[in-house]
Amino acid sequence: MFRVILYSQWKWSRLIVALGSVAGFALPIVSLQGAASGDRSALAAGELLQAVQSWGVLYPVLAAGLGLLVAITTWAPDHRGRHVHALSLPVPRWRYVALRFGAGTALLAAPIVAVVAGALLATWSATIPPGLQGYPVALAVRFALAVLVAYAVFFAVSAGTARTAGIILGILGSIILVQILAGVANLELDLFGRLQVIVLDWPGPLAIFTGRWMLIDV
Repeated sequence: MFRVILYSQWKWSRLIVALGSVAGFALPIVSLQGAASGDRSALAAGELLQAVQSWGVLYPVLAAGLGLLVAITTWAPDHRGRHVHALSLPVPRWRYVALRFGAGTALLAAPIVAVVAGALLATWSATIPPGLQGYPVALAVRFALAVLVAYAVFFAVSAGTARTAGIILGILGSIILVQILAGVANLELDLFGRLQVIVLDWPGPLAIFTGRWMLIDV
């Protein structure tokens, strides 16, 4: 059954996976385009670090985008069919969900491998100034973790009904409304600051997305 689910999800999300793989392979190479090899001069260490850091913000964006889109395409057919097909299968619901999750994870392996290949090729072909070194494996592992975290979060949200999504959006909207009213009333209330510390700072669930994403560093 896993092969059938994997094939069906591949048909639904193959364009997303293909484009994500191309972007994942190209991003490390483009980020080191100034670190020339051969008869061209390489960037100075400071300029190279600045260029790598500026391109580095795209890694978490790509990871979050892949996780979101693959998760949405995973559950979209079930939502359109009101889960009739899933409920008619002779398997427990928890196993069906696990198969769906595993199939999506398998598909996301393609862009992760593309990032690994692109990072290795970029660091191998670039002229890296003395004092700096490449971290292609560490960057690829972090990208893989970010993709899986994003996919798990959006998978859980997408698996629910429209009511569940409405509740989540309602909670976020309520937080925004309270923050706006507090600002109008000149009250010292910073909900987003506390939320950011809880969610984005270590050991928050989304801390993997923050910080510097450096392919080349000291």
